[in-house]
Amino acid sequence: MAECHPVGFQWVMEAKARGAKVIHVDPRFTRTSAVADLHVPLRAGSDIVFLGAIINYVLANEKYFREYVVNYTNAPTILTEDFADTEDLDGLFSGFDAEHRSYDREAWRYQGGDMSAAAGRRDRPSAEDRRKHREVRAAARGEAHGAGGAPAHSDPDRDETLTSPRCVFQVLKRHFSRYTPEMVQQVCGVPPDAFAEVCEALTENSGPDRTTAFVYSVGWTQHTVGVQYIRTAAILQLLLGNIGRPGGGILALRGHASIQGSTDIPTLFDLLPGYLPMPHVHGNEDLATYLDAESMDKGFWANMSTYMVSLLKAWWGEAASKDNDFCYDYLPRLTGSHSTYETVVAQIDGKCQGYFLFGENPAVGSANGRMQRMGLANLDWLVVRDLAMIESATFWQNAPEIETQEMRTEDIGTEVFFLPAAAHTEKNGSFTNTQRMLQWHHEAVEPPGDARSDLWFAYHLGRRIRAKLASSTDTMDRPVLDLTWDYPVTGPLAEPSADAVLAEINGWDAQRRPLSSYAQLKDDGSTACGCWIYCGVRADGVNQAARRKPGREQSWVAPEWGWAWPLNRRILYNRASADPDGKPWSERKALVWWDEDAGKWTGHDVADFVADRPPSFRPADDATGVAAISGIDPFILQADGKAWLFAPAGVLDGPLPTHYEPQESPFTNPLYGQQRNPLREIIRHRQNPLQPVGDEPGADVFPYVTTTYRLTEHHTAGGMSRNLPYLAELQPEFFCEVSPELAAERGLTNAGWATIITARTAIEARVLVTERIRPIEVQGRRLHQIGLPYHWGANGLSTGDSANDLAHLSLDPNVHIQEVKAMACDIRPGRRPRGPAVRELVREYARRAGITDDTGTAL
Repeated sequence: MAECHPVGFQWVMEAKARGAKVIHVDPRFTRTSAVADLHVPLRAGSDIVFLGAIINYVLANEKYFREYVVNYTNAPTILTEDFADTEDLDGLFSGFDAEHRSYDREAWRYQGGDMSAAAGRRDRPSAEDRRKHREVRAAARGEAHGAGGAPAHSDPDRDETLTSPRCVFQVLKRHFSRYTPEMVQQVCGVPPDAFAEVCEALTENSGPDRTTAFVYSVGWTQHTVGVQYIRTAAILQLLLGNIGRPGGGILALRGHASIQGSTDIPTLFDLLPGYLPMPHVHGNEDLATYLDAESMDKGFWANMSTYMVSLLKAWWGEAASKDNDFCYDYLPRLTGSHSTYETVVAQIDGKCQGYFLFGENPAVGSANGRMQRMGLANLDWLVVRDLAMIESATFWQNAPEIETQEMRTEDIGTEVFFLPAAAHTEKNGSFTNTQRMLQWHHEAVEPPGDARSDLWFAYHLGRRIRAKLASSTDTMDRPVLDLTWDYPVTGPLAEPSADAVLAEINGWDAQRRPLSSYAQLKDDGSTACGCWIYCGVRADGVNQAARRKPGREQSWVAPEWGWAWPLNRRILYNRASADPDGKPWSERKALVWWDEDAGKWTGHDVADFVADRPPSFRPADDATGVAAISGIDPFILQADGKAWLFAPAGVLDGPLPTHYEPQESPFTNPLYGQQRNPLREIIRHRQNPLQPVGDEPGADVFPYVTTTYRLTEHHTAGGMSRNLPYLAELQPEFFCEVSPELAAERGLTNAGWATIITARTAIEARVLVTERIRPIEVQGRRLHQIGLPYHWGANGLSTGDSANDLAHLSLDPNVHIQEVKAMACDIRPGRRPRGPAVRELVREYARRAGITDDTGTAL
């Protein structure tokens, strides 16, 4: 965090100055480690064992927050006799379909109550229909609803003594029982004394009077089990009572200022704004079936019809009416996964002819960069909008494949349009950060020359397309022609008003009066709202995101600095900060509480609950929607009102986190016969060869583990920072971090050159011999890990090979993210070969490892 998010890290340092303990768990000793109270190095790719063993410690030693766990999680919920755990099936859960590599999550359901898939679906589909639905949903449902799915399990059987062998609590206990300190030492390389220190620190600082926070970034997400890493942390935090309370939570640090915003109002293929699911071809034929399939019986997701209809009204305005399903048919339908990596394959195979890049540099920043560049070289046209001439715009003249003679400039037919983009200082707009807080930024200067904002480009491109289609009578063109596209423009550049866009996102009623809450949204077409969770950001017609009241002039929650969704709540699910009777767990950790005299929830934050619902409220048996939320159901967006220790739906690759080895690992899985995530998404393509693992023949050809990371002095794929003299001087060359032991073993010299090889390619880097990255003992042998910053490419003042060229395309099945934080490789002294010889070197390694088209693809 100190290295990659130094501005945010100031708050960690301020907390430490007040007595907070900082623990850093990372393969490398970094700037964060230097100021931490404890640094725990571990093997990249082993975090679930580490976290799972802490869970085992908490359960075995009864360190959990019992009253919180019993009342606010699904720990007491009983599972059916059909459920079988990984302990029973050697690394698989019940419901596994080996042929289609998917799970039938009916086998994970609760016992008792209504176990329908969603509010309106009561007839059980056929096995073939369920399989078809699973395939499409598996490709496109990992992020919907903010929790991955919308099952309804109303009124399941419960055992609040937590003693039933089939209650979630006991299932969880058994699941993690073999995740022990000894297993942590064997798999993670963490000594028992260091592990014990972490366990004691976490549990001593959790409970009614104290809380602990977890902070993570792509070191957790970029794995084939990335989502399950975060799930494991969530389980641990729930057991300790650290969710929904001040000083607790799990904080995702984003790669830049508005990554949170780019999922809220998504740049993702599978989502609509506010985590509404993108319709798919099976089961979402019209608006009614979509809502039946995707909404819930209970809680605020039961109001999905109001969110969806208001979105459609925001997009198509007067054209959207009840008679035409509010233009629902204008939305595309998903047929499977359409992530960036499937798109690359479509480019290479000639199925995708055109491509837009907005501030992305896949030639450097995406996994298997060689494959990315080959895709770009097979397009008809490419539009690149960026601040500098990045490698994705110049691949046709200076890609590594030009040097290896795999591509020739004269043979590349891609017509590249480079359009200079405005920086954030040259435009108005908002950032949404890890706290879900929108903060408005103002234009300081006009963009120079031909540079324009992304908003300008999107608006004027749309305007021109609509003008060209104005006389069309083809129904295919109606979705474009019927769009609301009347944003005001100002100034000599005809810049669209960002505030007007924010107003549309916020929403209005039939009289175009701004709305102040998503509770005001209607499904009759009388309200419009571009993103239901952002409703209220322009309450009273005021840009709430632009507020900048100094901290000394307001409370410690600082509600008048920016605006956090939803409804300016600074801590989600904060009903959990009070006990079942509505009283704070302790005065020290008081946040919101029930005011009996006033008959409402009050406190320091906006209560994330039904404002006038008392703790004593219990809904009628036939209650639905918001009316079905009891006074002790803090997790109001979950189908049962409880936090899920066990996930009966939403997570595609298992209801409980399970340790699987990375796609390419030098080790076998010591916990299960199932080596890797059985649902990992493998991009099978000739340009994506995979390596043998564990004790398979040829695995020893790639004996080391490498992990990628960022530097303070450079930014992501480097397009911004490598072109700035000061930053390029501070970090002038691509390098690899190796330990003195590895340097001696491989004949590497500090400041000399090394070549790093995987089955995809070979790259060269300067050698940094350092104690910051130390060998660890794993499964009885000494493991060396190699650190690779990924900022370099062919352009700029500082150039070098790209670390991401080494990476494979085996993805997390929930969110389709690449695994670049734990890869097996080899390293050798000296520079890589030049020209075609580099490909011959890679082929030599493939021959030695016995790599075929099927290597690495087995279950």
